[in-house]
Amino acid sequence: MNRVRTRVGVCSIVAVVVLLGIAPLTTVAQPAGKVWRIGFLGSTSPKSHGSFVAAFREGLRERGYVEGKHVTIEYRWAENQYDRLPALAADLVRLNVDVILTHGSPGARAAKAATTTIPIIVAIVGDAVTTGLVESYARPGANLTGSSFSFPELNAKRIEMLKEALPSVKRVAVLMNATNVGNVVTFEAMARTARSVDLSVVQVFAKRAEDLEGAFTQMTKAHADAVAVYEDALFLAQAQHLAELAERRRLPSVGFRELADAGGLLAFGVNFPDVWRRAAHFADRIFKGAKPGELPMEQPAKFDTVVNLRTARALKLTIPPKVLLRADRVIE
Repeated sequence: MNRVRTRVGVCSIVAVVVLLGIAPLTTVAQPAGKVWRIGFLGSTSPKSHGSFVAAFREGLRERGYVEGKHVTIEYRWAENQYDRLPALAADLVRLNVDVILTHGSPGARAAKAATTTIPIIVAIVGDAVTTGLVESYARPGANLTGSSFSFPELNAKRIEMLKEALPSVKRVAVLMNATNVGNVVTFEAMARTARSVDLSVVQVFAKRAEDLEGAFTQMTKAHADAVAVYEDALFLAQAQHLAELAERRRLPSVGFRELADAGGLLAFGVNFPDVWRRAAHFADRIFKGAKPGELPMEQPAKFDTVVNLRTARALKLTIPPKVLLRADRVIE
């Protein structure tokens, strides 16, 4: 049986704010008899993101909201086909839901294009200011708020982690979704970091799950000796498949926590259940009369560093002790 060793995770400076915001409420301030309708706009599927939605529902319960009594949720899933998001968002608008909950840049953009009046909560998105989703983090403006983190900084950190764990690596393939608007600034940041640690990087794109086999073939042709997986809803949904492809090609991988859990080698990333649970805070504030454009966007409070030693052994790799010591979780 595999053992998982755990240690306390790293928290950002906003952890205190988060802790103050999650205290359960025993009563819900709302109009008498009001049942709030939440429209959920999902980029992927219940199979891949169902646990995150469950964390949001848990956050609602912590604040005193009972499904069927205080809130109902209308679900719309794009099943990894981002071009379906605009129609699904328009459908939720036609239902006249009280708030739309979504995630990632594609979902946020589709929701924002569909309505300027219904409040939009983005559970997690990268670089909301850089990509033009909001005016500023302190005052998002318009009808959108939620949590955002720096894609470039996080992905650049992964390059550093990979080089520290595997000093012999020389060329890294960066797997990205060609439809994600955050690609350009993120790859530039990763390339700068790579040069600083004597690495070269090459971009490889995939738009659909069916593209992944071909993407790994491209990596082999490009003589990559490791792969860094970009933060994207499609890749989160395909974490198991990506881990299998990387192991089959004998490529050490670095990416988000779910990738390492599925068999990838290394991970540094946002603790997604935590930010999805936190999305319930924004819903609660909006239900009580707050305007989304005046609710400051937050940064994630928890990040995970994971090392999968089982995969390291399968690839016949040795992870330096200093890397293991800094890991929040070591899968053995």
